Amino acid sequence: MYTARGKVDTNDTLTQYAPLVRRLALQLMAKLPASVELEDLIQAGMLGLLDAANRYQETQGAQFETYASQRIRGAMLDELRELDWASRGIRKTAREIEKAVQRLEQRLGRGPSESEIAGEMSIGLTEYQQMLQDVHGCQLIYYEDFESADEEPFIDRICADPGADPLTMLLDEGLRGGVVDAIDRLPDREKLLMSLYYEQGLNLREIGAVLEVSESRVCQLHSQAISRLRATLREKAWTSAN
Repeated sequence: MYTARGKVDTNDTLTQYAPLVRRLALQLMAKLPASVELEDLIQAGMLGLLDAANRYQETQGAQFETYASQRIRGAMLDELRELDWASRGIRKTAREIEKAVQRLEQRLGRGPSESEIAGEMSIGLTEYQQMLQDVHGCQLIYYEDFESADEEPFIDRICADPGADPLTMLLDEGLRGGVVDAIDRLPDREKLLMSLYYEQGLNLREIGAVLEVSESRVCQLHSQAISRLRATLREKAWTSAN
């Protein structure tokens, strides 16, 4: 397995640890939507294994399997991020808005206004509204909420069976109840927007006509509503665990 210089023999390693790649891929698949292909994860994992074989040296002290597992898992998560439509920059912006909303709700005991959120982020209202425009299309739930290397997933802290597959967890009464409660806490205008969009199936132009605002303003309000919902779900996860 090792060369004379104490490095891993690449060809032997790829053969020997291919089952490890598959096992890690299957473990990850258990918490991912059905649209994710197992073979895509395995392929990414094999690249992670190759990278581990090229980088590892006996002198590092860690067991190769431990070291390789981290590289394999990281490569798979990177592949999942690549499959996601939103860039890391957009997702980062969405998280910043979400965290600002959560901090203000905890401090004020109510839903903050746009001006208050902009102030919390130390930016002007126009800049904040442009950020909302940029992140339009961000979802209420992402795969990272079930499995994440960057931060603790929060969905499994709400659901009764955190070991279930994503579909089962999405149907869980705890999560569904949390979403309903979060929607009830939305400002009336945003609550109406969500109803028009998700229940009545109106498009952005039609919603704009009902609310008497532009399509771009509907985009901003939708992004803000999603940020509020995610902030409330995270708060519910935190309080449920304490």
